[in-house]
Amino acid sequence: MSVVDVHVVGAGLAGLSAALDLVDAGARVALHEAAPQAGGRCRSFHDPILDRTIDNGGHVVLGANTAAFAFLDRIGARDALSGPAPAAFPFLDLATGENWAIRPNAGPLPWWIMAPGRRVPGTRPADYAEALNLYFADPRETVARRLDPDGPLYKALWEPLCVAALNTDPREAAAKPLARVLAESFGKGEAACRPHVARAGLSAAFVEPALSALRAKQTEIRYGVPLEAMGAAGGRIVRLRFADGEIDCAKTCVILALPPAALARLLPDLPLPLEASPIVNVHFRLPGPVVLPGGRDLLGLIGGTAQWLIARGDVVSVTVSAADALVDRPGEAIAAALWRDVATAMGLPPFPVPPFRTIKERKATLRLTPGMEALRCGPLTATQNLFLAGDWTQTGLPPTIEGAIRSGRAASRAVLQGHARPENISPRRGPA
Repeated sequence: MSVVDVHVVGAGLAGLSAALDLVDAGARVALHEAAPQAGGRCRSFHDPILDRTIDNGGHVVLGANTAAFAFLDRIGARDALSGPAPAAFPFLDLATGENWAIRPNAGPLPWWIMAPGRRVPGTRPADYAEALNLYFADPRETVARRLDPDGPLYKALWEPLCVAALNTDPREAAAKPLARVLAESFGKGEAACRPHVARAGLSAAFVEPALSALRAKQTEIRYGVPLEAMGAAGGRIVRLRFADGEIDCAKTCVILALPPAALARLLPDLPLPLEASPIVNVHFRLPGPVVLPGGRDLLGLIGGTAQWLIARGDVVSVTVSAADALVDRPGEAIAAALWRDVATAMGLPPFPVPPFRTIKERKATLRLTPGMEALRCGPLTATQNLFLAGDWTQTGLPPTIEGAIRSGRAASRAVLQGHARPENISPRRGPA
């Protein structure tokens, strides 16, 4: 493909991923972002209450996330993530005090389920075969339809994994995406399951190095310029109207790396998955370095309100996904409720609540029901020079860091392979 100009609208991970691939291929890229900073939902900021740099949410990258690690390698930031080797997922049941760790073995043959010390206490190896039900699910079926809610693993493993990966209650969540997550992680062995967290924050790992790489290629990056409208003619987008003026794009390609709600205003005739699910995070600053039970940076909690704890220095971050029951409560009440769980887990007093910051993301990700899964589209549109990216698009995975980066690569690949021709366009589907 000859060198082209491409306007990428949206500087989250999907937009950054697309822009990096394009500039590597020799395209001249302009990156436009409505917010005053890049990163979208994957970013860090300095919080004056805690006097610490914290992430807007709790994100974990698995060893299986090949696109995420390729992205980090591209921008020279692989060392910004830390993770255990070998992989382990520690859990604590707040009601009983029982703790355990899921410890996958190397290689795809899961002999770890035969070892009592590597699996959920009180379960049998045969119980884990239930996961195979997900692979044979109809696209209309939910996780709870394929995995028995009264089974021995449901509350201890299947439900926590589903809520964390899909940000959707398993009674509503589509079964197929969870099957894909398990296939790419547990289905490939220990190395694919290793959970990694950003040592100094998401921005330091994913965003700032990506921006530096783009600037080194003379990429134009604009902030605070929301896209207000687009003009079309002859089956192409010919104008982009931003808050600060219009841009002629008749001879360029456009990638919209935007969330569905923003796209709906620009493309009102395109069927989009508009149902969203909230995530609530609370960051607590403790008097000294955080040491979680099990000695890892990650801990899953069962039987409480808090779901996952991430330790970084003297800050413990609590994540509650699919947080519909929590998101409308006052921040102080949320923090008090979650601190009780943290205190129980760490053997600390429930009062007073230490300094905290509550972050509510009401539309954190797509609510991944079968109906919304069916509406996820690929990068191609019915408009010749218009492409889509975002973690909500059809990557085969749930809306995650990995999904966002894969979507950006799919969009850039579609541009570079010359898919902006009418005979190759489908308004609903495209290569993932």
